[in-house]
Amino acid sequence: MSSRFYDAHNHFQDERFRGRQEESLAACRSAGVTGMVVNGSCEADWPAVLALSKQAPEVIPSFGYHPWYLHDRTADWLRILNHFLDQTPSAVGEIGLDRWKPGLAYAGQEEVFIAQLRLASERNLPASIHCLQAWGRLLEILKTEPRPARGFLLHSYGGPKEMVKPLADLGAYFSLPGYFAHERKVRQRETFKHVPPERLLIETDAPDQSLPVARNRFPLTDIATGKALNHPANLVAGYAFAAEFLRESVETLAARIEKNFLRLYGGI
Repeated sequence: MSSRFYDAHNHFQDERFRGRQEESLAACRSAGVTGMVVNGSCEADWPAVLALSKQAPEVIPSFGYHPWYLHDRTADWLRILNHFLDQTPSAVGEIGLDRWKPGLAYAGQEEVFIAQLRLASERNLPASIHCLQAWGRLLEILKTEPRPARGFLLHSYGGPKEMVKPLADLGAYFSLPGYFAHERKVRQRETFKHVPPERLLIETDAPDQSLPVARNRFPLTDIATGKALNHPANLVAGYAFAAEFLRESVETLAARIEKNFLRLYGGI
């Protein structure tokens, strides 16, 4: 039986895929991609995420306000978010905290993040969390605020290894991107040796976080700029990297990831 692969986090609604989504989905299906969580980032792209979920059974839609786009939110954003969550079985994300991005205001991030975390908790929906250079504060919030009983995802986890256990104790899953195969990401990937096996997931973050060229099985470029994009079918290359890194077979890893993925995202 062929392995089934699950992408815990991507942005397949991104306009850089526009006009090539059917072709890309066909490649994903041929490669064995069985499910993908497609994350919205703001009010402007939530309709595209919803549309994809109607077109492709592999897509699990996720709606949330990414900290990079909070300056675009309307006064009615939370009601609109609830409206999208009512439309179809879905998750909450991408949400989070970011003290890394140059020029990005931190003011307002915690308020919006907490509101969305509470929403995920009330509905018991998995939340996909982005965090950069705010790990201590994130842990404090997760300890004091309601959390979804089914758990939450720390996508492309890049925090310290010492925080893995306390975060896992609160319900965290940790997704490893193929991007961490780059040599400069040695610290980040080594941290994943401390992730409990039952809390590990794999992601692409497509169209971003491309793999090293030698591992890129599905080269893709942005039609507008000519820059390299990460194809969602590269999920299989991400699994190959993870299996190599963790010293196990792809088949064994895929079977475990499937159980983990369905524990977090199944039945929503």
